[in-house]
Amino acid sequence: MAKLRHVAIAVPDPEKSAEFYCKAFDLSIVGRTESPLASGVYLSDGTMGLALLNYKNDESAGLEKGKDFVGIHHLGFWCEDLEEQRKEIEANGGEFFMELPAEKDTLDYEMKFRDPDNIIFDISHNGWAGAKL
Repeated sequence: MAKLRHVAIAVPDPEKSAEFYCKAFDLSIVGRTESPLASGVYLSDGTMGLALLNYKNDESAGLEKGKDFVGIHHLGFWCEDLEEQRKEIEANGGEFFMELPAEKDTLDYEMKFRDPDNIIFDISHNGWAGAKL
């Protein structure tokens, strides 16, 4: 059974946003990223992971939203079996569009999809920084 464990918000300044969420909701910083796709800070309440991301280009952010979009960007579901979950997603109208990184056995591997309303979501078999199954 898949578990919702990841929410990503596109923000202009991940450090400033992290300060707010840590102080307002007592979240903890559990990681940071600096990749060709985005700069970001990962927060957690001990169960859920919140990614605060500043996308570096329109392609990384999703062309329809673009790198200047601010708001909830995507959700992430922790799944036991990615291929079985992919079959369920596609059988119900979801469409695969990207996997990151290319090496599937890395801790950060995830598959990205769009639901029938074009909303982006990830599935992962390893989860995200700060999330617990």
